[in-house]
Amino acid sequence: MDRRAQALVARVSVALAALATLSLLYLLRHESASCFPAPRSLALTLSLAPSPRNSCDAASRRVIPPERRLAKLRLSPRWRRRTAALAASAFPLPLVDVTGIDLVDFPPLVRRADPHRLPFSGGAFDLVFSDDPSAISGALFPSRLAAEAERAVRGGGGIALALDRQIETAAVAALFKRSRIVDVKDVTLDGTQVRLLILQSNGTTSIPH
Repeated sequence: MDRRAQALVARVSVALAALATLSLLYLLRHESASCFPAPRSLALTLSLAPSPRNSCDAASRRVIPPERRLAKLRLSPRWRRRTAALAASAFPLPLVDVTGIDLVDFPPLVRRADPHRLPFSGGAFDLVFSDDPSAISGALFPSRLAAEAERAVRGGGGIALALDRQIETAAVAALFKRSRIVDVKDVTLDGTQVRLLILQSNGTTSIPH
């Protein structure tokens, strides 16, 4: 009797597990028909949540417009500190049109791109700036990165690089074959002491192959 009971329990357990798996697969492949629009006051908060609170959240979640995300970022203390530091060290004049690149998109200012092969035409920018002290030292091909920066900046334009203070400035400057050093100074960016290398393009632009 005990063996029969154990066998029955085992069969029921397997059946329940199979049913639960099928139910989960169905829910993943089909939208729920029981979701209703959330009240407006609730809908305004759902888009700011880091993840859905339940299976119906996706039906009422809104995509935050890039302008609103950027406005929120600009109000943050870190943004104000960083802007003030950059204005005091590298950019005494305000910048009107800025395009940032990173390995991940963050529109409208940051787009995904490989710094070794920039998706911009030659001479597209007045200034190329990197605030990452490890951008050059950690690059797969530092000379290629330098050549792309020189290609993307217009003749007479500037290239500003934040460097680790332990790195030899002359060695980094030697990577830039068509630019000359304008200034080297120690600055603080977002609470970190770095060395800022500022170069000026000599006016020739070529597209590397």
